[in-house]
Amino acid sequence: MKKLLSLTLATLLVSAVSFPADACTGIAIDAADGTKLLARTIEWKGGNLNSKLIIMPRGMKNTALTPAGQNGHVWYNKYGAVGASTVEAPFVTEGVNEKGLNAGIFYFANYGSLTPFNNKRAKRSVSDGELVRYMLTNFATVDEALKGIEKIEIIPIGQPDKNGHYATGHWRISDASGRSVVLEITNNGERHVYENNLRVITNSPSFPWHQANLNNYIHLSGGETPDKTVGEVNLFSFGGGTNLMGLPGDLTPPARLVRAFFYVQSAPVPQNTYAAVTQAFHILNNFDLPIGAEYAPGEQIPDMPSATQWTAVSDVTHPTFYYRTMYNSAIRKIDLTKIDFDKVPYTVTAMDEVPQEVFHERRF
Repeated sequence: MKKLLSLTLATLLVSAVSFPADACTGIAIDAADGTKLLARTIEWKGGNLNSKLIIMPRGMKNTALTPAGQNGHVWYNKYGAVGASTVEAPFVTEGVNEKGLNAGIFYFANYGSLTPFNNKRAKRSVSDGELVRYMLTNFATVDEALKGIEKIEIIPIGQPDKNGHYATGHWRISDASGRSVVLEITNNGERHVYENNLRVITNSPSFPWHQANLNNYIHLSGGETPDKTVGEVNLFSFGGGTNLMGLPGDLTPPARLVRAFFYVQSAPVPQNTYAAVTQAFHILNNFDLPIGAEYAPGEQIPDMPSATQWTAVSDVTHPTFYYRTMYNSAIRKIDLTKIDFDKVPYTVTAMDEVPQEVFHERRF
C-alpha cells in the first residue's frame, strides 16, 4: 500500500507541472436583478486535462500535497463547494462554495514565483494547485480568504522547467458582495492583491501591466463610425462595429484581455440570471480556441476537438456552477442550494455524462 501511495504521489508531482491551463480568459457579469457571475474558459493545447467535476462536502479532511509527499497542511472543510479539476482531483481549478465564494487559478507563465518548499514548514504548506480548493472549503468572503491564506505558505508542487520557472498561476477570488480581486505571487513568495476593477482576467504579464496596456486602446468603443466626406471622396462603413477597428485579435493574453474588456463593457445589462448566464457563455464563445491554432505547420496536434476544454460560470448570488465541455456544448447546472453538504459524499465524476461521439437527433 505504501509503495502504491508513493507511486501515486510521484505521478501527481510530475503531472502537476502542467496543471494550469495556458490560455484562460475570465469575465464578470452582473444582472439587473442582482445576480453576479464569474465566468471563464480553460485551455490546454498539450492534451486532454482529464478534468473532473468535484463535489466537496462539509467536514471532509484534507492533507495538502508537497514535493515531499502528502505531508502538507491539514484542514477540514468548513463549507461545501463544487468545482472542476485539472490533471488530478486535488487540483480544483475553478469553483464556487455554498456561501458564494468563487475562486480560480489562471496560468501566470514566467511571472509567478512562490515560496520555496521547506519540509520543516510542511504543516503550514498548501500547494498552488490546491489553493482554490483550500479557499473554497474554508472561507465565505474575499476578506476571509485573504486573511486566512496569510497563515499558510503557498508552495509550488511541480518541478521547474529548464529556465527555472514553475508552471504556477495567479488567482481570481470573488464573493457574493461583488468584490473581486487578483492574487499574484512573485519573487519567491511576495504577495500582491489587486482589486479587479477591469472585471476581466487572462494570464501573463502582471495585472497592473494589463491595466496600463488598456490605455493603448483608448480610441476604441462600440458602435459604427459615421459616414464622412474627405475632399471629394465619400467614405462609409462596410459594416457594424467599425469603432472597434484595431481591437487585437490574436491569442495572446494581452490581446484576449483587451477583447474581453471591451466585450464586457459594451454588453447590455442582462435582466435576470438566465440572461446573465447565457450572455456570459456567448461572450466566452469568442475565446474558444481551435486546437490547431497554437501549433506550427508540421507539428503533431493532439486528438481533441478544441484547445478550450471547458467553460464555466459561477453564480455567486444563488450559488450555482454551470459548465460545458469541448465534447458537449450543452450547459450543465449544479445548484449548490439543493445539495446537503453534510450528507453528500466526496464526489469525483466525469464532466460529460454520455459517450463523446453521440449526437442527440431530433425527428420530425
